[in-house]
Amino acid sequence: MQTLPQRYTVTAALPYANGPVHIGHLAGVYLPADIYVRYLRAQQRDVKFICGSDEHGVPITIRAQKEGVTPQQVVDKYHAIIKDSFQEFGVSFDIYSRTSSETHAETASGFFRKLYDDNKFIEQVSEQYYDEKAGQFLADRYIVGTCPHCGNENAYGDQCEKCGSSLSPSELINPRSMLSGNQPVLRETKHWYLPLDQYEPWLREWIVEGHKQDWKTNVYGQCKSWLDQGLHPRAVTRDLDWGVPVPVAGAEGKVLYVWFDAPIGYISATKDLLPGDAWKPYWQDAGTKLVHFIGKDNIVFHCIIFPAMLKAHGDYILPDNVPANEFLNLEGDKISTSRNWAVWLHEYLQDFPGKADVLRYVLCANAPETKDNDFTWKDFQARNNNELVANLGNFVNRAVVLTHKFFEGKVPEAVGFTTEDEDVLRQLAEFPQRVGDLIEAYRFRDALNELMNLTRLGNKYLADMEPWKLIKTNQARTGTVLHVALQLAAGLVTLLEPFLPASAEKLGQMLNLEKSNWQQAGRPDALPAGHQLQPAALLFDKIEDATVEAQVQKLLDTKKANELAAAVAAPAKADISFEQFQQMDLRIGTITAAEKVAKTKKLLKLTVDLGLPEPRTIVSGIAEHFLPEALIGQQVQVLLNLAPREIKGIQSQGMLLMAENADGVLSLMQPSSAVLPGSGVA
Repeated sequence: MQTLPQRYTVTAALPYANGPVHIGHLAGVYLPADIYVRYLRAQQRDVKFICGSDEHGVPITIRAQKEGVTPQQVVDKYHAIIKDSFQEFGVSFDIYSRTSSETHAETASGFFRKLYDDNKFIEQVSEQYYDEKAGQFLADRYIVGTCPHCGNENAYGDQCEKCGSSLSPSELINPRSMLSGNQPVLRETKHWYLPLDQYEPWLREWIVEGHKQDWKTNVYGQCKSWLDQGLHPRAVTRDLDWGVPVPVAGAEGKVLYVWFDAPIGYISATKDLLPGDAWKPYWQDAGTKLVHFIGKDNIVFHCIIFPAMLKAHGDYILPDNVPANEFLNLEGDKISTSRNWAVWLHEYLQDFPGKADVLRYVLCANAPETKDNDFTWKDFQARNNNELVANLGNFVNRAVVLTHKFFEGKVPEAVGFTTEDEDVLRQLAEFPQRVGDLIEAYRFRDALNELMNLTRLGNKYLADMEPWKLIKTNQARTGTVLHVALQLAAGLVTLLEPFLPASAEKLGQMLNLEKSNWQQAGRPDALPAGHQLQPAALLFDKIEDATVEAQVQKLLDTKKANELAAAVAAPAKADISFEQFQQMDLRIGTITAAEKVAKTKKLLKLTVDLGLPEPRTIVSGIAEHFLPEALIGQQVQVLLNLAPREIKGIQSQGMLLMAENADGVLSLMQPSSAVLPGSGVA
């Protein structure tokens, strides 16, 4: 029999506090971590669930600069938004800390200093870009220039967001500083590096040989690929004024690189959680199982770099497993914070109050555990209506409602079990082990499906037994059927809790039952005869078409806005002479009448006062953009001396000048204040 760990330390990747969190974060990291931890607690294991905001690094300083605030104000804002979102979704951290805390600064500094004193670093002098006007070295993201691959003039020093190419600042054409706009110069600077190449043989033995069987294929494969390419020293410090200062004489103006500083945040958060030295067993005792939940973009940091840091320090345990997920896409497109192509958790909570568990269910049922998966609003609606409402909710509701209807809300007595009854109760007893084994193997999607099999079993049992008909001829047998069904519902209170905690609590209130420990969730006598139930309440309700259509439209509006932002103006036309320009008679007129042209979709007939003895009639193809009555009284710009032309039997005597956006939307060309009709356009 496998010996259980004495305790568990479970971490979830520190979300970066320069923006809110979205469904991709929840599906990839925080939901599976929460399911795992809630299960361990139900097993009465000693577990600490650790997380917090990652609050250092260049993107935060850039956002602060754009918003005209301090970096601390940026992280304070988003730390609060992120923390509140997690709480609303029931993510049950034992602590949600932050890397801008005093405890973290002390812990990260002490970690660096030990490695420094033990000569674990190497010092290197390199040339980096320096802004002479701003008086500071520039991080890669503070340098922009022309991308050598696609010609984008605003590519960053680490990546071109237009073509996706990874870059280094030296590759940019005509680099310039985001701080001053000036061209930066190269200047020498000294930094400390962790020589990862020295740890490569040990990492290869520990990962490639030691975790071939128990780590997920995607995690193991990415680690092996990195090791096969060969490791190189990696800088642990950088020139910046936002972060943990490097605790070495002569290192003024330098901070710990965020990749080095952030994972130490797990340790500092545990220190904040537990008094004195009580944190140490969770990080330094061999009887502790350390598990990191992350997305695939963090695999190298948590499987290679952080373990190398821990190994270099010498006092810490190494992760037992790093069950990283792949990415979740949205409506067939990659989630992107910069393009606002995301479902933000705090906005979901506003749009779907009381439905946090619905999103938890959908994201777990469609979890990107082995490959990238796609979230669609139609699938969200279908899973809610067909699986939560029609399956889980329907079973619980029928069992409780019928008990109230036929037995005054009291659990009826079981009068002799039939073979069918015994088979159902036998299967109930197996579910804790079956679901638990899948959770222990980090197969949360399969575990949820197995749990839903319990509700399918309950629905089939009720459908086969038909207690609503049976009551007419055999009350005792009806009572036995409902007794069995209610035991299944009681088992759900505990088994459902890791996945849908709010719904499990609501079900427990209906059954007047507190959750038990995991092993007892399959008991056939959790609800004794005579036990009083509370009134039935719907666990879930249907989501209508209009609701999801509004969410789809929201995304379409975002896509349209992105396309407009990326639109490039049409090339300039061939030059004309000044004399040719002078031939155009441009005037301001006032529309006095407007009506649709019969049997057309696009044409309006306009009467325009241009200060002349007679008003002009103009036929314009703008009917799809403006209501006729809304145009009356508007001042417009008119090309007066365009040769008359007959359109649909109407003599048009000029042309309205309009501004056309990249999406084809037209706007009137109007003076900023009212002028006399006939005023010239100079």
